[in-house]
Amino acid sequence: MLTPKVEASEDKFVVGMEAGYPPFNWTQQNNADGAVKIQGGSEYANGYDVMIAKRVAEGLGKELVIYKTSWDGLAPALTSGKVDAIIAGMSPTEERKKTIDFTNDYYHSNLVLVVAKDGKYANAKSLKDFEGAKVTAQLNTFHYSVIDQIEGVSKQTAMDDFSAMRVALQSGKIDAYVSEKPEGITAQKVNPNFKMIDFKDGQGFKTNRDDTSVSIGVKKGSQDITKINDILAGITQTERDNFMDIAISEQPDSQSNENWVVKIVKENWQMFLKGAGVTLLISLIGTIVGTFIGLGIGLFRTIPTPKNMVNKVLFKLLNTLFSIYIEIFRGTPMIVQAMVIYYGSSQAFGIDMNPLAAALFIVSINTGAYMTEIVRGGIFSVDKGQFEAASAIGMTHGQTMVNVVIPQVFRNILPAMGNEFVINIKDTSVLNVIAVTELFFQAKTVAGSNFRFFDTFFVVCVIYFVMTFTVTRILRFVEKRMDGTGEYAPYANQMQTAILERKDDK
Repeated sequence: MLTPKVEASEDKFVVGMEAGYPPFNWTQQNNADGAVKIQGGSEYANGYDVMIAKRVAEGLGKELVIYKTSWDGLAPALTSGKVDAIIAGMSPTEERKKTIDFTNDYYHSNLVLVVAKDGKYANAKSLKDFEGAKVTAQLNTFHYSVIDQIEGVSKQTAMDDFSAMRVALQSGKIDAYVSEKPEGITAQKVNPNFKMIDFKDGQGFKTNRDDTSVSIGVKKGSQDITKINDILAGITQTERDNFMDIAISEQPDSQSNENWVVKIVKENWQMFLKGAGVTLLISLIGTIVGTFIGLGIGLFRTIPTPKNMVNKVLFKLLNTLFSIYIEIFRGTPMIVQAMVIYYGSSQAFGIDMNPLAAALFIVSINTGAYMTEIVRGGIFSVDKGQFEAASAIGMTHGQTMVNVVIPQVFRNILPAMGNEFVINIKDTSVLNVIAVTELFFQAKTVAGSNFRFFDTFFVVCVIYFVMTFTVTRILRFVEKRMDGTGEYAPYANQMQTAILERKDDK
């Protein structure tokens, strides 16, 4: 899905959400049941959060725009001005209040534990029954902190999203995860292997209202917060309960007698195809641009140190800058680079980058840092005698590099280029934090809606394999074509030359 830039506009209300957390929000293929189109693509978002967002946008007199990104990308998207508000089932915790402001709550829920229906804790009645249980919750949420209230619990590492937790629960990696009641109802409704443990008074987690409230997040000092609170005040409790009932009844249903792999492909092939297209586009362009960056820096480093003092200083300065660039981008994860470049550029310099353009830039400069060293190794692999021979016949350094060295370097580094291409295909999966809906993000969206994690990720695994295998085969073919037949003799006599010519004629 090519995600274009969201232009700041007085008549648009841009709302950030995962669109993969039913019944609060999910992604669907059409506009049925009042779904709203997701910015930049052909999919639609629906759910309780979307219903609330529609009422708020209507009250503000603005057009609702849904901005889909991962949970980790929501807060940076708000603080950097990419979105006007976060409506994604987010609780107004004290930690979050340090960064963003919150409206009054638009939903209030109880905390529950979701367990395996046939597991050891299926009949639990209180937190005491979970002594020794392996329990987790979503990263950067209040849910994770309440696990400490369970005596003797085996607190597991927090997970990125509910899709990951559901996979862990179904596979037996954890015994339970903390959730809110609507999500718990959804979990046991769409997956017969799950069960929600809803504690009676005094038997569950001790919380205050702010901890279990769900509010709209807005930028610090936002002038819209008073207007939004007035709009929320006009939505009665009866209407809110009705919204949630509708969301639970309309959320994607995972009950089917059809083979699930076939069903997932049939219903979501367009999402997978778009995700694969974005993944290939970013990987291909990133690898090509990164190769040229690496080639340029690699060739620069072969230039003899100038004798002129000014040129010598400039040469060393550029060399130092290139070294810093290589060390930084080889020494930090791409996901961190993506967050810093995409959101940081907006916060620090007011640069509103297009998510796809940002992804291309990030992958290109990341690849360039690696390709620089690969090219350097390729240049060193060329026999020193060839440089000397070129110099002996009067060729300049530039002529030697262009006519003698680069053709050999390109052939020598072709396998490494192919390897970088394959790595980029897989590494694009981290770019969902900047709202790039590549293949992995599409898979998380589908799995979060249908709760069929193994089936969904099996399909995506096959797609990734097909892409990487095809790329590898194509590059191997190119390598063989560049190698030629290999039937030549560098020091052939007339008889040997005649034999080779006859073979060529055949």
